[in-house]
Amino acid sequence: MHTHTPTHEQAAATEAFPTGAHLVIQAGAGTGKTTTLALLARTARRQGRRGRYIAFNRAVARQAARAFPTEVTCGTAHALAYTSVGRDYQARMNAPRQAGWRTGAALGIDEDMSVRLGARKITNRALSHTVLRTVTRFCQSADTEIAPHHVPPLRGAETEPLRAQLAELTLPYARKAWADLQRPDHGVVRFEHDHYLKMWALRDPVIPADFLLLDEAQDTNPVVEQVFTAQGDHAQLVLVGDSAQAIYGWRGARDVMTGFDGRQLSLSRSFRFGPSLAAEANRWLTIIGAPIRLTGSPGLETELGTARAPDAVLCRTNVGAMVEVIRQLDANRRVALAGGGEALSALARAAHDLESGRRTAHPELMLFETWGELREYAEFDPAGRDLLPLVELVDEHGTETLLCALDRLSPEDSAEVTVSTAHRAKGREWARVRIADDFTAPEDHDERHEDGTPVPGPIDIDEARLAYVAVTRARSLLDLGGLSWINSHPAGDPRPTTEKPGEQRVKSVERGAGGW
Repeated sequence: MHTHTPTHEQAAATEAFPTGAHLVIQAGAGTGKTTTLALLARTARRQGRRGRYIAFNRAVARQAARAFPTEVTCGTAHALAYTSVGRDYQARMNAPRQAGWRTGAALGIDEDMSVRLGARKITNRALSHTVLRTVTRFCQSADTEIAPHHVPPLRGAETEPLRAQLAELTLPYARKAWADLQRPDHGVVRFEHDHYLKMWALRDPVIPADFLLLDEAQDTNPVVEQVFTAQGDHAQLVLVGDSAQAIYGWRGARDVMTGFDGRQLSLSRSFRFGPSLAAEANRWLTIIGAPIRLTGSPGLETELGTARAPDAVLCRTNVGAMVEVIRQLDANRRVALAGGGEALSALARAAHDLESGRRTAHPELMLFETWGELREYAEFDPAGRDLLPLVELVDEHGTETLLCALDRLSPEDSAEVTVSTAHRAKGREWARVRIADDFTAPEDHDERHEDGTPVPGPIDIDEARLAYVAVTRARSLLDLGGLSWINSHPAGDPRPTTEKPGEQRVKSVERGAGGW
């Protein structure tokens, strides 16, 4: 926890909190969010008020518990739900894992079934997996009943008629699965934490507290949002987060902060990096249209230049991370992969199955029967363009090479470089960071400037949010790498420094040993 004198913004938050008004605190990257919440908690203790801090995961909750006074209970929404509902299902909580198709068979899905879905064929395994994902998506929603929009889209069957056909096939089994989960002592569907969270939310729970602090409120599942906002009649609600870091919308999360009826406050002084990186971050905040702009710490020197030996390389995609792992291993560096290599290994094994003429159970690829079919989808179907790097990677290196590379990964504490997706990097920081090459520029417009160069296309807001997360992970050196295109894009002006144009265009900062 920081021991500095509170900034004027932190002081403003501690003055607003005792009034009991609902608060929304926009806390930019590295701005001392936990420190500020601890200040609020100590203010509440002096008032004799008790509250709860609701974190995204247990690790964050445990860290907060060390900073907060005992009058504030730190935990997750799942912990609240477990105390109320989940403990009644303890007998089902640790059931052994089994293949999804076996669960599907227990729900009545014929093992020999095969249904044509447009040009694709959906097997019992694909349907079983879709049924279980439908239940999970329902559990993360604020809805009271399972509905067609909970059925996940499948690769190769994205059109509306095919989605409707898939929903008609899936929903009866999904509803049967949800009914099975209501039995506390036994059932055929493996009982997960999201299941009792949903059951708890459907009971309209009242959380006993004088105030509630919701962290990472910019990425809140609707089921948690529903429960949290319902407490506003008896408890003071404080939403904390950074709307510019709302990067999980694709997973159903919502930015609860935007539009919430409460007093708007902000934390904009970053204690992670200096003014130069704050200026770079502000370019992306401007593109996003965020409500805050950051100020760097004058005592910290953060440079923008070339990182010859970065501590971390941040990638846009899992496939990009795979490319970077191979590149770093080829440079004889000890490489760690944030979150481990299982997600990438699963993709590589799925590709290997398709190359061998076998269908795969991987949720991204399970509707494809052959590698050639997937390659055609990636090359020619607009919905499959994001899979093209995977296809090219496998075609170039082969799945055996990819799996061998993943087997050579090191633990982070002994690695020379950590490779991570930007999503995995959220909440983390490193001294020297390089942005990987798979952060590509938006496509150009068809029209051209007078000099014949193409007019750059608009920057997707979700991509800008991810870029903002990526660039704000560095403390001392940021290598823009794959995001360098922003320097020549109209939305990247004005330049993020006070230097004259051109002075920083070719700037290389040499740090550390080794190289690419």
